[in-house]
Amino acid sequence: MIQKAPLSRLRDALPFWSSLLLIPLCWLGAINGGWWLFAVPLATWYLFALLDSFTGLYLENADPNTDESALFWYRLITLLWPALQAITLFGLLAYVAATDYLTRWETIALFFGVGVLTGTVGINYSHELMHQKPAWERWLGDILLAMVLYSHFRSEHLLVHHRYVATPRDPVTARYNQGFHRFFPRVIWKTLRSAWSAEKAMLARKSAPVWNARNPFWRYLILQTLALGLAFWLAGWLGVALFLWQAWIAIWQLELVNYIEHYGLTRAYLGDGKYEHVKPRHSWNAAHKASNWLLINLQRHSDHHYKPDRRFPLLQNYSQDEAPQLPFGYPVMTMAAMIPPLWRRIMNPRVRAWRAQFYPEIEDWQPYNKATNPKPR
Repeated sequence: MIQKAPLSRLRDALPFWSSLLLIPLCWLGAINGGWWLFAVPLATWYLFALLDSFTGLYLENADPNTDESALFWYRLITLLWPALQAITLFGLLAYVAATDYLTRWETIALFFGVGVLTGTVGINYSHELMHQKPAWERWLGDILLAMVLYSHFRSEHLLVHHRYVATPRDPVTARYNQGFHRFFPRVIWKTLRSAWSAEKAMLARKSAPVWNARNPFWRYLILQTLALGLAFWLAGWLGVALFLWQAWIAIWQLELVNYIEHYGLTRAYLGDGKYEHVKPRHSWNAAHKASNWLLINLQRHSDHHYKPDRRFPLLQNYSQDEAPQLPFGYPVMTMAAMIPPLWRRIMNPRVRAWRAQFYPEIEDWQPYNKATNPKPR
């Protein structure tokens, strides 16, 4: 158990600021071109995977009752990031519009790296912010999502995913034996539809129509329109095209992570449209130290679903007896997910072992594999 004093020190929080290293790499790629354009993807995927192999697992837990005042240096990076990302994204759009140094393909490669940045870091930080109580933090999360044109993720994540995870009603829970390339188009469409339906239902409970000003989709539309408008103002239609390109890469990064977080995991159906409560066992846990620095403990996902509003420094690690464990951190696992035969070879035996460990009484898994159990009420 890590007590309050170490948590409140800047030096203990600094590893979680490692995402800042990606910003100068973006600019070095823009200025130098060539091999520098691969720096951000290589650092995000391969460097942190390599660091995981040296730093190993981090199994200690902070006191979950730590006062929020002790978390200042941890919170600060998530509060500064929206401005830093906006300066980087729109600054690079202005830069490529004002110069002709990069070739067309180099420009595309540059904004592929930007998409890795806005997806791996930006969307992840928005996820941390959207779960917090202060409205201004949730607004910062909305701004980050607008920069990748995925604002509805907030509604879907808070109103649908957390409520229905590991049931047939959750489009984000990847089914057993479902490859990522089948999962990706399905989740893109279904999350937008489920987010809209969830907000519409909330308004209906308040006797308000769907076009009511309280519908956050109006806010999403305005913020995304402003982001696209700024891209056009800075770099014309080229700016819009590059903005759309990096947004697509960011969404791909997000959904790769969504795919691995709950792959093959299901809550037991209790009958009459009811499912067991969410437990740590319904998310894959990964205690790999370096990739958790980059992803601000997102890989402690089992605890996040158990206590969704818990700040990232306080998320708890779980043992194999309580939650299933990924063999590698997210950088390696997302790369494996892009190769379905490799993914199934790694993960399907682990899903079967999880089923035998936690649900030995279930004999027929076909309704869970195909999500044909009744949807939760």
